[in-house]
Amino acid sequence: MDHAEVVGRTIHQDFLEAANDLPDGFVDLLFVDPPYNLNKTFNSATFKKTHPDAYADWLGKAFDKLERLLKATSSIYVCTEWASSPAVYSVLRDRFVVRNRITWEREKGRGAARNWKNASEDVWFCTVSDDYTFNVDAVKLKRRVLAPYTKQTGEPKDWTKTSEGDYRLTHPSNLWSDITIPFWSMPENTDHPTQKPEKLVAKIILASSRPGDVVLDPFLGSGTTSVVAKKLGRGFVGVEIDEAYCCLAEKRLLMAEDDCTIQGYADGVFWERNTINEQNRLRYGGDESRKGNHRRAGQGADLSQTKLFE
Repeated sequence: MDHAEVVGRTIHQDFLEAANDLPDGFVDLLFVDPPYNLNKTFNSATFKKTHPDAYADWLGKAFDKLERLLKATSSIYVCTEWASSPAVYSVLRDRFVVRNRITWEREKGRGAARNWKNASEDVWFCTVSDDYTFNVDAVKLKRRVLAPYTKQTGEPKDWTKTSEGDYRLTHPSNLWSDITIPFWSMPENTDHPTQKPEKLVAKIILASSRPGDVVLDPFLGSGTTSVVAKKLGRGFVGVEIDEAYCCLAEKRLLMAEDDCTIQGYADGVFWERNTINEQNRLRYGGDESRKGNHRRAGQGADLSQTKLFE
């Protein structure tokens, strides 16, 4: 199977099987969001928590298949939760150059009476070599200025005064506190239990790929990676074992043809949570005429008519 046959596809198959038919060296950016080492049901499948060493062995088998698909210039991002983060790191350090560990805040989460509320997840950032893409100017964060320092001339120092307030563009760090978990009224929301926000994936795609590059997600879920790649002008391949989630992904890809917006991203920058300007707040769901009209992606759709590549 060659490059042209797979790019732009949702593949309904277990990745460990599908990988055998994928071409060598066609992936520019690999985004891996595997089932975490937790007891979790994903529609037709249930993942059981196991010993961290067993989890690392399972994940290692996936990366044994993935390495062949990468270019020498590829970047890799791998999602995990705090307890499994060391095990994930042990899999990555023997294969790639580990560059950083991103920690992002989940503003949702269950409270804990006898522990600290778990409100963060990790994303490991790796590369195949020292030759890789990183577009820092594409992922700057627009923050409100709380201390508006000025030059001796009275002009703003490293910030801009606008009709909507005073803002500064800042370089991205490995601590992300501006992510909003998809909720019911957001067009990107689905019933997938561990769906990643489009904004999170957009940061990764913009930072570590160029227009036209190919992004692979071997555990696609309901399609966020492919959808964001499409919105941002990248090629994409998604592999997902569950048919219903494949259908949701295809439905969302169709929706992206009419709506390429990404919550929290506008005018070429990422906005701090709850600080996006009024025009874009309305665009992303604040317009009273649209309230109550949002539907989960794929909800009510005739999934039997969705085309899959099997």
